[in-house]
Amino acid sequence: MSLCVPKVYKRRNPENTLLYQIVQNYLEDWLANYYIKNNERLPGYVENEYRDYFKCGILCHGFARARCDCGTDFIIAFSCKRRGVCPSCNTKHMIATATHIVSEVLPKLPVRQWVLSVPKWIRYYLARDSSLASKVLRIFIDEIQEQLKTLSGKIPTT
Repeated sequence: MSLCVPKVYKRRNPENTLLYQIVQNYLEDWLANYYIKNNERLPGYVENEYRDYFKCGILCHGFARARCDCGTDFIIAFSCKRRGVCPSCNTKHMIATATHIVSEVLPKLPVRQWVLSVPKWIRYYLARDSSLASKVLRIFIDEIQEQLKTLSGKIPTT
């Protein structure tokens, strides 16, 4: 008889994280202050994101029982499956989306990513003026195209 050694599932204990504690301690004050300053409540979906975050990974809000082939039982806390506040669920969704894009959307060809970084003082203007942002993007793309044209003649073909 072979001995089964299951992978150990370790609950992440979100209630012990700094983010959870800050949200738990200050959410009600923040909601009240928002109402006082703006004379309106936050949209319901925003408040729901925060309230559901309190339930994510907490056993008393639900869990599933899992059993290994060797008979070892363990429980897995339910997640909120939200993407706004919860870092765990947001990360899971981000990984699933990236996996889908890589395996189903992008062609099976080499891909190169280009990143444009601008000084912080310029970001203010680009964020508020879409025509300026479009012009900067056009310059960036034109420069990349020129560089690729220049380099394409220098790269040996096989």
